[in-house]
Amino acid sequence: MRNTGFVLATCLLLLAPLLLAQNAAKSIADTAERHDFVISNFHTESGVVLPEAHVVYGTYGHLNAAKDNAVLLPSHYMANFHGYEWLIGPGHVLDASQLFLVATELFGNGRSSSPSNTPEPYHGPRFPVMTIRDNVEAVHRLLTEELKITHLRALIGFSMGAEQAFQWAVSYPSFADRVIATSGTAKTYPHGVVRLEGQIAALTADVAFKNGDYTAPPAKGLQAFATVWMGWLYSQEWWRKELWRTTSQPGITFEQFVENRRTHFIPGADANDLILQMRTWERHDVGTTAGFGGDVERALRSIKVPLLYMPSETDLYFPLGDARYEAAFIPHVTLSPIPSLWGHTAGAASNPADGKFLNETIGRFLSAGR
Repeated sequence: MRNTGFVLATCLLLLAPLLLAQNAAKSIADTAERHDFVISNFHTESGVVLPEAHVVYGTYGHLNAAKDNAVLLPSHYMANFHGYEWLIGPGHVLDASQLFLVATELFGNGRSSSPSNTPEPYHGPRFPVMTIRDNVEAVHRLLTEELKITHLRALIGFSMGAEQAFQWAVSYPSFADRVIATSGTAKTYPHGVVRLEGQIAALTADVAFKNGDYTAPPAKGLQAFATVWMGWLYSQEWWRKELWRTTSQPGITFEQFVENRRTHFIPGADANDLILQMRTWERHDVGTTAGFGGDVERALRSIKVPLLYMPSETDLYFPLGDARYEAAFIPHVTLSPIPSLWGHTAGAASNPADGKFLNETIGRFLSAGR
């Protein structure tokens, strides 16, 4: 009986830090407030005018009287506004008691305007392809028109959020004091387009997809999409070292892990929404911003503010080589690769070591700006 009590006490001691971290994350999430910004007759780059464009966003903290304590956190692929809570709260770089954090959601995530929630004539596959610039323009209007914010203390983006960060730095070069981009580039290069097309092909090969006019989720296509996506998400060494075991229940087999991820990759995601955001991703190119004539190097040279560029050393989506190429043209860049085996996910603190590196590096960069 005494031994049982000792084991129980030991387990509780070991679990305490995890429970405290979970409770802290929950308390941060509970402080967020959800909002919906509506734009009438939103003109997209494709030429389609949406009668109503909705941008869902969350806020943490309070905007001060001078309106100079705002930080923008644009979301990544299929994410909601809670996607940056690894940066927020005690022990992290963003203090919501001092800052006003605005976390926005991309078109196509199923909450902001998307194929799945827009009425005809733009429902489903008829929803216009949105660009990163469409998203940036909508959020610029949200900040300036609804929140009356004309300047940001910082802008921090991961993945498709990093794509938005680069576009902000080119489209609105003086809007933020500092810009941080993790696991994302200023352009989607041809290899990235081929990868995305492979994932779209896997999804749409399901006969139940019916060219986007499905009456029930194309389950086989969604599972094929998830399987292809999973192969690119982490590094090869992550798989060889079986680091997936650290994300799962003890004793789970490789086959069980893959099956679980294949069938529960992005729970509840709509197929047309998944495709829409992949098309947005494919078309990302700061060089096609008006005035740059398709020249990505010229667009990068136009960036005026200090920019912290944090690629993952093992990212298969946005390779380190692409980041090094782009960084050579950015005037005030700090290139700080994330030393990680966690592939693309390293840029969103998918494990404690990467979370520590991100918070410390971003913290130093922001402190230098103050």
